[in-house]
Amino acid sequence: MFRSSVRARHLFRRNTAVSFGTLQRTPSSQRQLVNHANFATERTSRKAPWARVWPSSIRRNDAHRFSSTSNPSKGEGYSVLAIETSCDDTSVALVEVRNASSDLQNGAVANDAPRLNVLFHEKVTANNDEYTGIHPLVALDSHRANLAPLVQRAMRRLSHYDSNDAPSPENSLPLKLVAVTRGPGMRSNLAVGLDTAKGIAVALDKPLIGVHHMQAHALTPRLLTAMANKAQDAKPLEPAFPFLTVLVSGGHTMLLNSTSLTEHRTLAETQDIAIGDFLDKAARAVLPPERLRPPFGKALEEFAFCSQIRKVDETMTENLDIEKGSEYPLSEEVIQPSEPDYSDYSPPSRRQDELESRSTRWGWALTPPLAENKGGEKSSRRMVYSFAGLLTSIERLVKRPDPLFSLRERQDLAREVERVAFQHLTSRILLYLESSSTFTGDTVVVSGGVASNSFLRHVLRSTLDARGYQHIKLCFPPIELCTDNALMIAWAAIEMHRAGYTSSLEIGPIRKWSMDSNAADGGILGPAGWIKNNGDDEKN
Repeated sequence: MFRSSVRARHLFRRNTAVSFGTLQRTPSSQRQLVNHANFATERTSRKAPWARVWPSSIRRNDAHRFSSTSNPSKGEGYSVLAIETSCDDTSVALVEVRNASSDLQNGAVANDAPRLNVLFHEKVTANNDEYTGIHPLVALDSHRANLAPLVQRAMRRLSHYDSNDAPSPENSLPLKLVAVTRGPGMRSNLAVGLDTAKGIAVALDKPLIGVHHMQAHALTPRLLTAMANKAQDAKPLEPAFPFLTVLVSGGHTMLLNSTSLTEHRTLAETQDIAIGDFLDKAARAVLPPERLRPPFGKALEEFAFCSQIRKVDETMTENLDIEKGSEYPLSEEVIQPSEPDYSDYSPPSRRQDELESRSTRWGWALTPPLAENKGGEKSSRRMVYSFAGLLTSIERLVKRPDPLFSLRERQDLAREVERVAFQHLTSRILLYLESSSTFTGDTVVVSGGVASNSFLRHVLRSTLDARGYQHIKLCFPPIELCTDNALMIAWAAIEMHRAGYTSSLEIGPIRKWSMDSNAADGGILGPAGWIKNNGDDEKN
């Protein structure tokens, strides 16, 4: 328990700006930070005792810096600590945000566009390799083991005070906001992050913001604008509202019309399983055992489009390190890595083409979802997604003796799985663009873990072009920011705080949480606990 008589000292020194990064999928004890271009990374080697990290109270002469009633969206800038624990990724980020206008001198005029500097961003993915999916207890234990050390390393990127209480010349901007994923997600996992964030907010007397996880995915492209902004050449956040949002992950498949920060109208969503879940299960059915490894969706994409299947012959044994009498007979097929190849794909030039089943050289064909027969003519204009029926067809197809199911046939099936699923995803975007007379935007934001699939990006762009929508821009986050991460949580909190919102310390985790204000739960602002900057609780 903290003693109120203990004076708070900030014991963290900023060493250098740190790039954001993702972690390879490894056991939690073997973290490997992957750095990205254009950002230099340096880890601090200085260690500080954990007991000295958390102050018991705020020094009186610094109270104005740490007041929860202050508005960090005004003034020179501030730092934000963010935590993400909605599923199996434990992620922490520390960022600095400034208004571009605060850097200008001599009365120069600039817009209010923010610019962002990433001080720290790491994540650890729970090791679920021995399971066919995410094991809730394994993910929960990973959060409990890894969240505190990540927070500790992030906090060490903040400035500190020396023994004479004098500010360090290397001070970073003061921490003035704590952000955390509130939902949707796995309740127990969310609670680990939420309880930790509350403790930090209380200990440091900072405002708390409970972030909507899917809203954060939708806002990620705007985060990139802020990261690219310079003091003398800041651009407004892009894309500007309105825009269409496609959220595709292991738990969500939805198309929304995003008209403002908190207003997102659902246009279509899955009526059974999410596309990420579908791809994982299809991968387990289609992939040969030696290629079956998590993340399964990525393994399916690599097998389908980044692999070349060849028969072993004597001319290949030297390069493949295969000899006669080895475990590979000279008549056997082998898989070699290759560059992505989408040359066999041709986008549907009309709606009818989307609904046709394409015959393969093996005699089977996959029927597109919702390609119903009505009066002898195939038609489906329902604004829903469905992947369960397609998955059932795939699982039935592969239930036959292995000798009859060659690697080449498996690869063709993997390609058809992705083609049919992604064309189905694209079809609802086209239906809305064709039927809407009120949509004035020109951008489609595609985010979530499945958005990292390069073939999906190819299908969306080529199909929109083939159907006359060359002017529609597609906006994808970098692959490392498609999956769950704390950087997007920090940014969503910044946008919400700039709009005047914080959260009550009484908020709890939310397993299911819509983005649509017309939904039964009221959408982003529906749950209790939002506080406007006038101090009034919006939801009692």
